[in-house]
Amino acid sequence: MLNLRWSWHPETLDLFAEVDPAVWERVGQDPVALLGAVEAGRLRELAADRRFLRRLADAADDLREYMTAPRWYQTISDAPKGIAYFSPEYGIASALPQYSGGLGILAGDHLKAASDLGVPILAVGLLYRHGYFTQSLSPEGWQLEHYPSLDPGGLPLTLLKGEDGEPVRVTISLPEQRALHAQVWVAQVGRVPLLLLDSDVSENDVAARDVTDRLYGGGTDHRLMQELLLGVGGVRAIRAYCEASGHAAPEVFHTNEGHAGFLGLERIRELTEARLSFDEALEAVRAGTVFTTHTPVPAGIDRFPAEMIGRQFGGDNAWPTVPVDRILALGAEDEPGKFNMAAMGMRLAQRVNGVSELHGAVSREMFQGLWPGFDLDEIPIGSITNGVHAPTWVGREIMELAGRELPTLVERAQGWESVNKISDADVWSIRGRLRKRLVEAARLRLRQSWINRGASPAELGWIDDALDPDVLTIGFARRVPSYKRLTLMLAHPDRLRSLLLDPDRPIQIVIAGKAHPADEGGKKLIQQIVKFADAEDVRHRVIFLPDYDMALGQLLVQGCDVWLNNPLRPLEACGTSGMKAALNGGLNLSIRDGWWDEWYDGTNGWSIPTADGVTDPDRRDELEATALYDLIEHEVADRFYDRTDGLPRRWLEMVRHTLTTLGPKVLAGRMLRDYVVDLYAPAARSARVLSGDAYEQAKGFAAWKLRVGRAWPGVRVEHVEASGLGDTPELGASLELKAIIALGELEPGDVRVQAAYGRVGLHDDLVTPTYSDLAVEADSDDGRAVFSGAVPLDRTGSFGYTVRVVPNHPLVASPSELGLIAVPEEPAGMTNGTLR
Repeated sequence: MLNLRWSWHPETLDLFAEVDPAVWERVGQDPVALLGAVEAGRLRELAADRRFLRRLADAADDLREYMTAPRWYQTISDAPKGIAYFSPEYGIASALPQYSGGLGILAGDHLKAASDLGVPILAVGLLYRHGYFTQSLSPEGWQLEHYPSLDPGGLPLTLLKGEDGEPVRVTISLPEQRALHAQVWVAQVGRVPLLLLDSDVSENDVAARDVTDRLYGGGTDHRLMQELLLGVGGVRAIRAYCEASGHAAPEVFHTNEGHAGFLGLERIRELTEARLSFDEALEAVRAGTVFTTHTPVPAGIDRFPAEMIGRQFGGDNAWPTVPVDRILALGAEDEPGKFNMAAMGMRLAQRVNGVSELHGAVSREMFQGLWPGFDLDEIPIGSITNGVHAPTWVGREIMELAGRELPTLVERAQGWESVNKISDADVWSIRGRLRKRLVEAARLRLRQSWINRGASPAELGWIDDALDPDVLTIGFARRVPSYKRLTLMLAHPDRLRSLLLDPDRPIQIVIAGKAHPADEGGKKLIQQIVKFADAEDVRHRVIFLPDYDMALGQLLVQGCDVWLNNPLRPLEACGTSGMKAALNGGLNLSIRDGWWDEWYDGTNGWSIPTADGVTDPDRRDELEATALYDLIEHEVADRFYDRTDGLPRRWLEMVRHTLTTLGPKVLAGRMLRDYVVDLYAPAARSARVLSGDAYEQAKGFAAWKLRVGRAWPGVRVEHVEASGLGDTPELGASLELKAIIALGELEPGDVRVQAAYGRVGLHDDLVTPTYSDLAVEADSDDGRAVFSGAVPLDRTGSFGYTVRVVPNHPLVASPSELGLIAVPEEPAGMTNGTLR
């Protein structure tokens, strides 16, 4: 029970259920609660049951093999020996409620997929004694929050102890001679240890004990303390865990959003106390750090008053080897007096990514100011599209139908065409069973919600007929910030009613979601949807289920026929719930945002047209809501209810196509492979180079950066000339370029001189230019050098060119890494005419 692999392993869940089926259901399928509630007599009975003991031994053997056998990662040569992964929340299982929404669920799926693939991740988070919150509704439909106390002794956790047998403590000094202490709990997520720091210890004063009281609670001071504990304390917890367990020290540190950004400062402190300078330590830390941004809007970034950061890291609490002014510079942004955690995270990481292709593009635009002078395409922020952990989210019936083949498919991310071998009747039967299970569970939850709101059981007879297991079921479940537009479906209530109550092709909608406790606007949106769903004429067709958690999420993504997502584009970074629905044979009906923007192909669901460019928000909502109603009425419902021999053949074609095309893409296993190959392995190689020979490479790289940065004001493109075209440029010819570059105090090898060329835009700017390096032709003693090369005229139409200078070093990951560039003061190049 202490290895959370049970949460995605059906055979182990069956074993727990057999201990006492009634108790198992009563405790919400929580093994720790089960073993605390089962009668001693039942345990004695099981101890004498040879069949049960054989199953128990088989389960233990299976877990042992799972934990030790080589897996995909072990086939990779020269891979990182350890990877540290930091996140403020983790959605592993409902029995460990340490998550609020998508960020935590993604982190949980990241760890599970890492375990399945054998990736040696060591994860770090905080243990919140009250979790996020549980949600109920008032009689008026207003969200109410409750914060139940969590006892770590009743959770699947063990306390980290040192070699002396005493609990490990990490300590962070605070201003005014205070200190923040924390103990470390370990949750074993398959092969992945998850370290959860807990400040509720006797050594702390009252304020410090409350630092880990709840997820995303409290004010600015409280949040800063949490992020200090996560980042600084997390690195110290990792060091203690590796010493106590023998786990390999991480070579790569992955920061999941900016909340854990202070981990980079702690690693710099470690290295500067080992006699590196700040700049040398910075380069060594950057090389092995990956930063993933999850927000597409500046408002989603954690920002603190700079004076608060200065107080924490300066004065009587300063780190002697880490100047506070250098710390403040790492988090500096356009607004003076603010410390930006995302900006710090990016400056401390050599590799940065968004979580979908569209989000990567949005992030490059949002953070372009950190790399001034470079085109958007050259901002060093890539993307790895999120994925979901299929064994956690896929209905068991589907796994059984595939003959237990799905876990193998999950690991290989191939062979999904075998779905086509399953008959229409079998697919439709499974979809019906999953929908029926959702309807039955929804009725139970709906009844309890109404009772909690003050209704008497006698007036709730209608709930027995709420929802219909044969009706087209649409799901909408997520956090409730305004941009996700929970109430877009209410834009025209009468039209929604007509869709719900259509006598021939009705629809039903199951809705869930939590608003942040401080978000009054989000709570009003929930109240609006609840009031509509309370109406007697539609309450059997549209319901709101409070307390959206992983258990409810699993029911919804498995049981709904259609997954609805209608955010304001492009404000959804990825949005993985639709991926889970797709793996269960559901179809997406979504705005083209996040992952759906890159993987919608016209036949794997429906795209809600977006009113891009409409600046009036009400008008935009009106247009997109109308498009949503039209799609549901004329395409979605038509296809669902169009039956041949009792089967919706065209609908099932879409289901098959969705599974075969999206199945391999939306997996967390695919996501982990991308992280390993594209980010973790390159980061480890860079970190090894810079740490080699007592960090001599880091010292040299830092010295080079410092020298180039100081000398860069003297770098200029003084003259550019072209030749070889003749009077009439022709396709296939070459343009000979020669550029005179003033290098100041630099050498030719310190720079790359590049020709930038391509199509010219409306404002005489180059559109997605191609870059070609020019070679040194001559080097003089006056600090100037001549660079030359040929540019091919390989396309017709308007053509332009220019020359630029960027720093050059073997350890630079991209031309824009230093944020330095020199271009001609006057535009250079042919920007008119047409090549033929």
